[in-house]
Amino acid sequence: MNSSNKDDQSQDDQDADLDEVEPRLKYVRMQNDIKNILQNDAASCIAVHPKFLCLGSHMGKIHLLDHQGNNIQSKTLQAHSLTVNQVSIDQNGDYIASCCDKGKIFIYGLYTRENNNIINLERQIKSIALDPAFSKSGTSKRFITGDDKLMLYEKTFLSRLKLTVLSEAEGGVRSVAWAGQFVAWASDTGVRLYDLNARCSLGLMKWPRTPEAPPENYRCNLRWNGDRTLLIGWVDTVRICQIRKRSHQEMVNRNLPEFAVDPISTFQVDFYISGIAPLENQLVLLGCLKELSDKGTSQRPTLHVVEPKYQDFVDVSANFLGLRGYEAYNCNDYHLDCLPDENRFFIVSPKDIVVASLYDADDRIEWLLSHKKFEQALEAVTVNGGRDCKRHTLIYVGRVYLDHLLACGKYDEAGKLCLKVLGRDKKLWEEEVYKFARVHQLRSISSYLPRGDVTLDPLVYEMVLYEYLKMDPDGFLQLVKEWPAKLYTVAAVVNGVLEHLLVHNTRQNVLLEALAILYSHDGKYDKALAMYLKLRHKDVFQLIQKHQLYNAVYDMIEGLMDLDADRATQFFLEKDRVPSEVVVAKLQNNPRYLYLYLDALDKRDTKDSKGKYHGLLIRLYADYSRDKLLPLLRRSDNYPIQSALDICSQRQFYPEMVYLLGRIGNTSEALGLMTRELNDMESAIAFCQEHDDEELWNDLINYSLSNPENITFLLQKIGTYVDPRLMVQRIAPGMEIPGLKKALVKMMCDYNLQVSVQEGCKKILSNDYFNLHERLVKAHQKGLFVDDDQMCGACHRKVIVRDPRNLVVFYCKHLFHEDCLPDFEQIENCVICNPQKDKVIS
Repeated sequence: MNSSNKDDQSQDDQDADLDEVEPRLKYVRMQNDIKNILQNDAASCIAVHPKFLCLGSHMGKIHLLDHQGNNIQSKTLQAHSLTVNQVSIDQNGDYIASCCDKGKIFIYGLYTRENNNIINLERQIKSIALDPAFSKSGTSKRFITGDDKLMLYEKTFLSRLKLTVLSEAEGGVRSVAWAGQFVAWASDTGVRLYDLNARCSLGLMKWPRTPEAPPENYRCNLRWNGDRTLLIGWVDTVRICQIRKRSHQEMVNRNLPEFAVDPISTFQVDFYISGIAPLENQLVLLGCLKELSDKGTSQRPTLHVVEPKYQDFVDVSANFLGLRGYEAYNCNDYHLDCLPDENRFFIVSPKDIVVASLYDADDRIEWLLSHKKFEQALEAVTVNGGRDCKRHTLIYVGRVYLDHLLACGKYDEAGKLCLKVLGRDKKLWEEEVYKFARVHQLRSISSYLPRGDVTLDPLVYEMVLYEYLKMDPDGFLQLVKEWPAKLYTVAAVVNGVLEHLLVHNTRQNVLLEALAILYSHDGKYDKALAMYLKLRHKDVFQLIQKHQLYNAVYDMIEGLMDLDADRATQFFLEKDRVPSEVVVAKLQNNPRYLYLYLDALDKRDTKDSKGKYHGLLIRLYADYSRDKLLPLLRRSDNYPIQSALDICSQRQFYPEMVYLLGRIGNTSEALGLMTRELNDMESAIAFCQEHDDEELWNDLINYSLSNPENITFLLQKIGTYVDPRLMVQRIAPGMEIPGLKKALVKMMCDYNLQVSVQEGCKKILSNDYFNLHERLVKAHQKGLFVDDDQMCGACHRKVIVRDPRNLVVFYCKHLFHEDCLPDFEQIENCVICNPQKDKVIS
């Protein structure tokens, strides 16, 4: 590396922070013919027009070029013999004017020679400005020159030039700028604005005092932004002013010019200003650093984009420019001109021209990518749906970002980005997946692989599954659960799992579960069921229901009960999927599971199975749920009583034995169990009452005579059922009976009540008998005899003579049951013959 390159590298290191700021402008070195021109000559000034540009040289030549640096005129204009100080172009681009230190003024028409002119003033002319309307017909072909004073030249009658001194400048005119009717020029004192129509000065803006002297022969940079706004760059000070029209009252009262100049912004920068130009609501400043390099040479010039405030500014972007030979140049050797409508800026040094233009969407994306600002690049490429981009697409930027993330080891971020970038492009997906495969990070992209309308080659999904199988068995199981089987070849994955199980012993249960799912995907349900049962996994029920594998579970009934008895029982009973005979047969050797199933079956209480297994269920209830045994014995008739009695006797279930003994008629033994074993006098009394057997009452009384407390209890209860004298007469004299008096009173009250009820019943029966007999006698007396074979006139059934209250007899000899005549009490005539005869019996 040569010394110049080393210096550039050092400068690059110093400017690293500055280059990290996103630029607004891009730079292109002008090539083509300009390259040969500057090899033999050096640029001294430039003027740019939308049609072309004029480049003045130190050899006095003016080169007419297009914006790419190509000559547009076969012959170079040798306008001067010394350095061209300034070139001016009229608004239409028909005429150019130039000046030099020797005093020669050169005006040249590009399309006509009618107004060509060469004037020798024999004094240094530093600046010149053509009237923007110079080429228009009817104008006086004006132009302005600047040396120690500002001169206006106008063509008069007979094409003579009229000379007018506009100002005696202090220290000479350094630069001139003309826009519309206003001219601005800079001198050592400041900048003065002049109204050519009113031929009056609008004021002088004096230079601020600077702490250091400006460079020798420092050039003030003036630039009109439209017809009313003037941009001024002087040493390290920027000033923006605007021309406004005064109100009529203000002009009359104070006798002031029609226009006034108002300052808009004034601020200082830390470099010398070599050029100024507008960029929308911002400014472009070409500057040179004030300090020299460590070698005592000039540093590279900079181009700044700033946003002006009233007395301050914001530096939007700044770039160091690598112009050729910059080490030997100062701020006066650089020039800046622009095409405001195109936002293009021409930066000129003696041996180089660089064109700066606004970053378009593609330029911005390219800069962001080169500076690894990928998120911002992705955002930029999607603005306005990507319509602003010509060279870059979301896919291109996204893939560059993906490569960067993979290189940095950010695999999860890369996987997530694939979903955003690759969309539905199958080919791109497969290309990117193989990049992940090369670094063994397919797991990072697995969650984002397309699995809907667009799917990839099955091999891609199999690759992902194999990587999970080797590195993350749990993740492998999760993918097998989530991914549809159509994505990959199931048999190939099954073989991979089997091979892995032969070699590795870790996480076998997880892989066996995955294998069960794969078998079900492959239609091998018997293997899947066996695998689930081996794992004791409850998904076996879901598998059976999903694929209607009811016949396949006949040999697995006990295994399913062992896995989840409640769920299995519910499954067997639901819609009779498995016949009860099959379940009972398979569970004969496992009584507890048989109990759970038969208990649930009995609760379902279907007509087909009701009571079918009650004999078997009695033994199971006796073993596992005694509280359900007696209710079953009471509600069911579908069991062998003697077998049930034997079961209860073996286990000494006395309440159940009492019930069964009562059912088979062995009431005496049943009562003995209640009294001897259970000592339950309440139940014993109820039992005797239920069977209404005098022998049972005698047995109960005999049992109670040996126990005073039982005597008391029985005396209180027996009065309403039997004659209490039967018991009182058997009580041994002298026996102490607690609560005897109260018991006897209670007994006598109950007995009296019983006697009173019986007497009342007898009276009612006697009265009913005589009343009915009287009605029957009346019927006989009136000749109404009812034969046993006589039929009811409504239902045509034989009547029952023994109960005449059931009959209604009319004088016409027709008779009816009371129930067969609706509202018989309101009927007075026979419903058959309807004679006008009264009803006899009702």
